[in-house]
Amino acid sequence: MVTIRAYEISKIIRERIEQYNTEVKIVNIGALLQVGDGIAHIYGLDEVMAGELVEFEEGTIGIALNLESNNVSVVSMGDGLMIQEGSSIPESEAYLGRVINALDKPIDGRGEISSSESRLIESPALGIISRRSVYEPLQTGLIAIDSMIPIGRGQRELIIGDRQTGKTAVATDTILN
Repeated sequence: MVTIRAYEISKIIRERIEQYNTEVKIVNIGALLQVGDGIAHIYGLDEVMAGELVEFEEGTIGIALNLESNNVSVVSMGDGLMIQEGSSIPESEAYLGRVINALDKPIDGRGEISSSESRLIESPALGIISRRSVYEPLQTGLIAIDSMIPIGRGQRELIIGDRQTGKTAVATDTILN
């Protein structure tokens, strides 16, 4: 029986890691079937995931939303002819206090934003257990609401009512308070 030695296995693993090629290869290219109302229907994107960014040949970005058996519907931010690549969006603390557009490009005139991490555009929210609990009270500034409804900072609240009942005024007063 052959004996396996740990140093041989670690040597093979190290060699494989050193030879690992990090170059990105474009393997999923599709053909545009139809464009209309800002939605491009593309044939041939078998590997694309819902919510993934795709880039058209001339550089226009779109988001893959509807995955059908024979085509993918991409909400385009312009016109496109062929998709070349899928991606995710970057994330970091550098985004705090910045103004960006829907495609993660800064529009506040303060330069580019550097980021080392990324995630899917439509990633799921944290579970309830892993979230920080609501611990600080929030005052809306409206005595009737503050006396009847205890609201905490960070808590989600739904404001429901008919038209012209003051829903926006309540939300605006709370923000200003």
